[in-house]
Amino acid sequence: MNIGIFIFRSLFFFLPAYITNITTTISRKIRFLKFIEKPVDFGKTVKGGPILGSHKTWRGVICGVIIGIFVCYFQEWLYQSSLFIKNNSLIPYDKINIFLFGFLISFGAILGDLFFAFLKRRQNIPPGAPWIPFDQINYVIGGFLFSNIYLRIDIIYWIIILISTVLLHILVNYIGYLLGLSRAKL
Repeated sequence: MNIGIFIFRSLFFFLPAYITNITTTISRKIRFLKFIEKPVDFGKTVKGGPILGSHKTWRGVICGVIIGIFVCYFQEWLYQSSLFIKNNSLIPYDKINIFLFGFLISFGAILGDLFFAFLKRRQNIPPGAPWIPFDQINYVIGGFLFSNIYLRIDIIYWIIILISTVLLHILVNYIGYLLGLSRAKL
């Protein structure tokens, strides 16, 4: 099999989790959802520190899951309308429960991020400070654990997703740094 197709299959499969991960940050800009801008940790603390951090909000969780599910429906539409996608897809979108898959992979990605945020706070690492490699792979681990409940994907695809995610993270952050959008090169 062509390595490009192999990588495409992996990334296309994990697209809902990627978009979910981005959406949780972008959702801060959606003003009409301000009423759910409550921290997921309800302001509670563990040993004097925040459980997750005030930047982890219900608005991000809800928007992330909803958008992740919509991405799955869009993938199904692409699968139905593109022979290339149909022939090179990792999963048969017309034979699975799109809502369930979308929910599991998106919610899993968010829970992976929240779990590692909890661990990050326990290490006294402030929000926004790098915690390599966990900042890059937290949602991959969560997406894997939750989507694996419904769909069994060969481990080699998960390895490709993990490696690609780290490389994409570095590339996107560096481009953001060059464009003045980010303070960190990594």
